[in-house]
Amino acid sequence: MKLPSRATVTKPSSSFRFLLAIPASSYSSAWLLDPFRIHYLVARGRRRQTCRQERRRKHMTTSNLSRRRTLQAGLALGTAPLVTAAAAATSPQNPSNRKITLAARWDKTFPQGKQVDHRKVTFRNRFGITLAADLYRPKNRGGDKLPALVLSGPFGAVKEQVAGLYAQTLAERGFVTLAFDPSFTGESGGEVRNVASPEFFTEDFSAAVDYVGLLADVDRNSIGAMGICGLSGMALTAATGDSRIKAVATSSMYDMSRSISRSYKDGYTKEQRQKVIDYLGQQRWADAAKGTHAVGYHEVPFDRNGQIVKGTRVLPEKLPADADPVLAAFFDYYRTPRGFHARSINSAAAWTATTPMSFFEFPMAANIDMIAPDRSCWCMARTRIRATTRRTCTRRRAARRSW
Repeated sequence: MKLPSRATVTKPSSSFRFLLAIPASSYSSAWLLDPFRIHYLVARGRRRQTCRQERRRKHMTTSNLSRRRTLQAGLALGTAPLVTAAAAATSPQNPSNRKITLAARWDKTFPQGKQVDHRKVTFRNRFGITLAADLYRPKNRGGDKLPALVLSGPFGAVKEQVAGLYAQTLAERGFVTLAFDPSFTGESGGEVRNVASPEFFTEDFSAAVDYVGLLADVDRNSIGAMGICGLSGMALTAATGDSRIKAVATSSMYDMSRSISRSYKDGYTKEQRQKVIDYLGQQRWADAAKGTHAVGYHEVPFDRNGQIVKGTRVLPEKLPADADPVLAAFFDYYRTPRGFHARSINSAAAWTATTPMSFFEFPMAANIDMIAPDRSCWCMARTRIRATTRRTCTRRRAARRSW
């Protein structure tokens, strides 16, 4: 059948839904294709659709009101638990943010210096853990801004031991120094206690830089970091990613990632390394089942039969007669009045038994070249050192001649 001349073919819109829904058997094709009837049906469809939309709008308005009232009632009923949960998140009971009580008396393993001012301070790292530290300043510092150093270590020690002695001595030489306890140790916050982490300990150095950089008497462009023994790797790693650290130094450096994952002087065989990894996995199952965190050796030893040796202290109560020289040297400091401190893991406790796991997973100082990416810096430093050495030698020779 031929379409009427006034009829047009357009893309169906929502207005045509009623018309297109009419069964073909209800009307003849001629009646459907008549332009007047088409316009009439479309208009009637629009009116009916408008009525349906109005009913739907009223229903949705009523539903929204009911839904809003339900939500308001739920919020009213849930306000107390939500407020309680929020308060708990920031309360002193939260292990990471708990209030830290610092020792008021001088409890260091070395005498207090007379040439420096000392006070105890706290600050937070970017994980929200509060760190405890000792701030040392030269007494005769004048009004000039001073260079600053942040220090920590050794691994398992506290700021009242070696790091504090270094900090006080360097402050006597004109530096503002900050010796801090890493996260989870000493007077610093963080739970679980006595956990070591390459990432957290590295971050602690940058957090210490945050603190000293905000002091009015510190030159922000002259901030350095110093790691002692097992914290040396963390200080170096921090310097690879934190350009605010303008200088970095280590003392008795120990790379804990390598030492823990490969043993002293790379002593583990591949089979022993796998045994340690399997042991750590089983220890995690045991900790998870008991809901506790067992302590153990952070450098896992083997006996003569190739079996893993377990223990609950870093150092023994008494030194064995046939002790290894390294063990004897550690014992002579941490377990004697010379260096013993009750908060020190090395003196009186041990790390959590699963501590080695992260050191197997994350090697430190992987980007060591970023500390001084321009080789010309090394060349210039080497040239200056050589020139200084030559001048010193020349002065000494001249002094000998004059004698």
